Amino acid sequence: MSSIFQGKNILVTGGTGSIGSEIVRSLLQAKPNVVRVLSNDEDGLFNLEKELAVHSNVRFLVGDVRDKERLRRAMEEIDLVFHSAALKHVPICEYNPFEAVKTNVLGTQNAIEVAMDEQIEKFITISTDKAVNPVNVMGATKLLAERLTISANYYKGARRTIFSCVRFGNVLDSRGSVVPLFISQIEKGGPVTLTDPGMTRFIMSIPKAVDSVLKAAEIAQGGEIFIFKMCAVRMGDLASVAIEVMAPRYGYDPKSIEIKIIGKRFGEKSYEELYTKEEEIVSRETEDMYIVYPIENKKKATRASKLSHTSEDGALLTKDEIRRLLVEGSP
Repeated sequence: MSSIFQGKNILVTGGTGSIGSEIVRSLLQAKPNVVRVLSNDEDGLFNLEKELAVHSNVRFLVGDVRDKERLRRAMEEIDLVFHSAALKHVPICEYNPFEAVKTNVLGTQNAIEVAMDEQIEKFITISTDKAVNPVNVMGATKLLAERLTISANYYKGARRTIFSCVRFGNVLDSRGSVVPLFISQIEKGGPVTLTDPGMTRFIMSIPKAVDSVLKAAEIAQGGEIFIFKMCAVRMGDLASVAIEVMAPRYGYDPKSIEIKIIGKRFGEKSYEELYTKEEEIVSRETEDMYIVYPIENKKKATRASKLSHTSEDGALLTKDEIRRLLVEGSP
C-alpha cells in the first residue's frame, strides 16, 4: 500500500457499496489519519461500522451526493476523494432515467465543485466500460460523469485539485452483479436465467478493481482516464461453470440445474468496449493498463495495441480459467 495515503484525510462517497467498502478496507491498511464513509444506505453504514469497529479512524456519514451542503461538510479538511457513489443497475436506470441523472451527473458535479472549493488534492471518479459508446441510460450518465470530472481540470483555475477517472468492467461478486445472481438461483435449485449465452463481458475481481483505483490515485496527474486490462468471458460459459462449481455445494447435481434463456434486456450490449477510437489516439499502453490522456497532453500517448479493445477481441477465458477465477479469484 502506497505511503501517499498514510496520514491523509480521505472521503469515499458511496462507501458502503461493493467497491466503495473495499476501498475503505484497503485504505485503512495504509494508516490514514481518517477515512470518511458517505452513503445514503443507512443499513449499509450500520453494518460496515460494526465490521470496522476496531478502527478508530473511520467516520460514517449519512448523506447523498445530490445534497451539495452535505458534501461540503463531508469534505472539510479532506485530502483525497474517491467518488464511488452511483446508480449502476442498467434496467433500474432505464426506467428511472432522471434519477440516474440526479445521482450520476448532478451528484458528480456537486462533488467536483465542493472538491474545488475545499482544495482537495486528488479526486478520482469510479466509472465503467458502459460509458464507452453508451446505448443505455446508465452508460450515458457515467460518460457524462467522466466528462465532468476530466473537464474540471480546465476550469479549476489556480485551485490545486487533480481530477482523474478509473474505468473498469463487471466486478465479480459485487452487489447486483451476475455471479451472485447465478449463485442465489443455483441455491434454490435453478433455473439459472441468462439473457444471451453469446454475450461477452470484461470481468475482474473486487480486490483487483480496488487495487486499480488506488494505483490510479497514486499516479494521477490530472485529466487521465485509467483503464485496467481485464479478462473477458462468454456469459454462457460463465453460467455453466458457475453451475458446475456451485451446485454440489448446495446438494444438487449440476445436470439438474437448467439454464433458461430470457433474452437481452433493453439497453444491453452484446459486448463491451474499453475505449473509443478517438481515445485510442491519445492513449498509452502499459503492462497492466491503458491511460487516456487529455488532448493537450497527447505527446505522452503511444498508440495502444488492438489487444482486448472489445470483450469480443482476442481470446476469451476458457472454462478451466473461469473455474479458477470463481474458485481462486484468478484465472
